[in-house]
Amino acid sequence: MLTFSVITLFPNEIQHYCAASIIGRAQKNQIIQVQTINPRDFTTDVHHKVDDAPYGGGVGMVMMCKPIMDAYRSLSPMAPNHRILMTAPQGKPLNQAMAKELAQAEQIVILCGHYEGIDARIMQLIPEIELVSLGDFVLTGGELAAMSIIDATTRLLPGALGKDASAEEESFTEGLLEYPHFTRPPIFEGLEVPSVLLSGNHAEIARWRREKSLELTYRYRPELLAEATLSEKDLAFLQALEAFQKA
Repeated sequence: MLTFSVITLFPNEIQHYCAASIIGRAQKNQIIQVQTINPRDFTTDVHHKVDDAPYGGGVGMVMMCKPIMDAYRSLSPMAPNHRILMTAPQGKPLNQAMAKELAQAEQIVILCGHYEGIDARIMQLIPEIELVSLGDFVLTGGELAAMSIIDATTRLLPGALGKDASAEEESFTEGLLEYPHFTRPPIFEGLEVPSVLLSGNHAEIARWRREKSLELTYRYRPELLAEATLSEKDLAFLQALEAFQKA
């Protein structure tokens, strides 16, 4: 079982999200465990203060080291195979490859920053910390990023999706975007489901899906093609697509 240990000032946000849908079922089935640790619980003053003004001046408040470190140390001992993450704009962008790596861990600790972030000395106190970001933008706190890490990682664990093949065919699995999906009715407001999907010909369906993945990746995320695993048929299809686009 993979344990997510989230150090956050807003534990209810994490627990509420993780109680529903696939993540909730994964917890119920003991595939994962999500625990939250609130640094406020480790303060001794009447106001449960966890932040203070930044040295050197400036706007906003900075989370203090002591409540964070006390919360972190409360997790000892950790699983032998653990990862320690901190959500931060300067971190490595979360992607499918990172989620696959994280899915191999036994425990993932996630430190959620808030306000102007955490006192920078935390990086020296916990040298194992890996910085993770959702992208080049700033969020109010790290909770959304933490939930994204939990979600992206959990769905890769055996049994989390019910059918493990579901994860194998998702976007970015082979460096490509996923093909389009359709369901009933076969015609809706004059728009028809592609006939090949109704044919029952599994080989043709597989070919159509592969070509659509290539087409969507070429159209929306062409930079992914440089790292994707492509066959000779894939390359021929892309060349024909490119020639058609230029015609």
